[in-house]
Amino acid sequence: PGSLARALDELAAKDFISEARVVQSVLHQRAPRLGAARVRQELQAKGIASDAVAEAVSGLQATELERARALWQRRFDAPPSDAKERARQARFLLARGFAGATVAKVLRTGGDDD
Repeated sequence: PGSLARALDELAAKDFISEARVVQSVLHQRAPRLGAARVRQELQAKGIASDAVAEAVSGLQATELERARALWQRRFDAPPSDAKERARQARFLLARGFAGATVAKVLRTGGDDD
């Protein structure tokens, strides 16, 4: 255990492992397809410090609607025609961590910008 901690400290000192790079990697790879809540969950699961998670997620919330709309347009070719389809599309976006209000707005406006 002691030698592992020393090795990890040495790698961190040489900047071979970096919490900031992990955050940037997750944001780059996952943010286009996930909402802020899901990205927050993934970062917390990786053991990232809560202040770094909060900072990363705050930047995502500004683009939440655009990302949800883009994902919805790639997945579905038409607005929901009935309640069953609306629920299916809503579940798709909610499961990816988008906020309920964002999902409602995407489904209400379809793929159109306001």
